[in-house]
Amino acid sequence: MKPGLSLELAVALRYLKPRRTFVSAITVLSVLGVTLAVAVLIVVLSVMAGFERELQEKIIGFNAHVVVTSGGIVENYPGLVAKLQKEPGVLGAAPYVTGPVFTIFQGHTNAPMLRGIDPVAEERVLPLRRYLVSGEFELRGDSVLVGREWAWRNQAYVGDKISVYGPRQLQGLQGATGKGRELVLPTELTITGIFETGLYEYDLNFLLTSLETAQYLYNLPEGSVHGIALRVPDPLRAGPVRDRINADFAAPVHARTWSDMNRTLFTAIATEKTAMAFILFFIMIVAAFGLCSTLITITVQKAREIGLLKALGARDGQILGIFVVHGLIVGVLGAVLGVGLAALALHYRNPFRDFLGHRLGIDLFPAEVYNFASIPAEVSFGQVGAIAGVAVVVCMLAALIPARSAARLDPVEALRHE
Repeated sequence: MKPGLSLELAVALRYLKPRRTFVSAITVLSVLGVTLAVAVLIVVLSVMAGFERELQEKIIGFNAHVVVTSGGIVENYPGLVAKLQKEPGVLGAAPYVTGPVFTIFQGHTNAPMLRGIDPVAEERVLPLRRYLVSGEFELRGDSVLVGREWAWRNQAYVGDKISVYGPRQLQGLQGATGKGRELVLPTELTITGIFETGLYEYDLNFLLTSLETAQYLYNLPEGSVHGIALRVPDPLRAGPVRDRINADFAAPVHARTWSDMNRTLFTAIATEKTAMAFILFFIMIVAAFGLCSTLITITVQKAREIGLLKALGARDGQILGIFVVHGLIVGVLGAVLGVGLAALALHYRNPFRDFLGHRLGIDLFPAEVYNFASIPAEVSFGQVGAIAGVAVVVCMLAALIPARSAARLDPVEALRHE
C-alpha cells in the first residue's frame, strides 16, 4: 500500500489496474457504460433545451408579446390603441389584420397566412425590418413581403406579382352563381421584399402587406382590424400586463400573451423533455448493473485476499469501503469522460449530422419537420453537474450489494477453500 493512502483507496485502485484479465475488461466496460449514459443524457437534454429556446425566441421575434382582440372585429381601433398605450408596462401598440388567403403564382397555388400591418406603428412593437434579406421593407399600396421558403418554393423574386384571393373575392365567388354571374378578379400584389425569420413555418406560410390592403382583402371597413399587438418590457413576464388589461377593459376586449397562444406546443416540448430524460436514465441504470456484476465477480475471484485482509484485522467497514470507493472511482471516471464526450458531440453536432446525411443520402434534421436549418443546443452547467452527480451516486449505490457481500465474508471459510 502506498504511503498516505487509506486501505480502502489503495485496494480499490489496485483492483482498477489493468492486468489483461476478464475483471479488468469488464471494469473498462463499466466505465464506458457510465460514460455513454452521461454523454447521451447531456446531449439529448441540451439539444431539446436549445430547441425550446430557439423556438421561443423565433416566436417572440415574429409575434406580439401580448395580443388584444374582441373575439371578432375590433372597431374604432385608434381609440383602443390610445387607451392601451397608457396602460402600465405597454411600450408600444399596433393594429393588425391577419388570416388565411389563397395565392396563385405561375401555376403554383398556396394558402398562406396574410398579416396586414402599419409599418410605422409596427416598428414600436416588432422590428420586422431586421428579417429582410432581399428587396426593401416597403408596405404601401399593393405591395407584399414574402418569406424566403415561400419565394424559393414558388421561384418568386422581388418585383414579381402574385394573385391573392381573400374573403372579399371568395364571397364574390359564392354570390355570383347562375347565368348572370360575374368574373371575380383577384388582387394583384407586387413583391417588394423577402424576409427570413429562421423558423421554417413562418418563412413558408406568412405574407406581410399593408394594413389597408389586408382590410380590403378581408372586407373590413376603415377603422376596423382583427386585433392590437402590444410590446412589453419582458416578454417572459407578460402575464401581469395581460391580467391588468383584462381587469381594466370590459368584455369582449380580451388580452392574451404569446405563451397563452402557444401553450400546447411548449407543454408538449416540456413533456417530451421529461419523458426523454426518464427513458435515457435507464441507460445509466444498465451501466450500474454492469458495475454491480463487475464487483460481484471481483468478490468471487478475490475471496482469498478479502479473507486474508480480515484475518489481518481489517474491519467490515473497511472491506465495505473498498467496494464503495471502487464504485465512486468508476462513477467519477465515467462522469468526467461522459462530460468530455458530450462537449465534443455538441460542438460537432451539425458537421456530424451533415456527414451522416451525406453518407446515408437522407436529411437527418429536415427543416420542414423541426423548423430549424441547424441543430440547436443550450448547455446548462447546473444540469450537467446534476447528471454527473447522479451518475456517481448511482455507481456508489450499485457497489453496495457486492460490498455488503464482501464485508460479511467469513475469513476462515475463505482461507479454508483456498
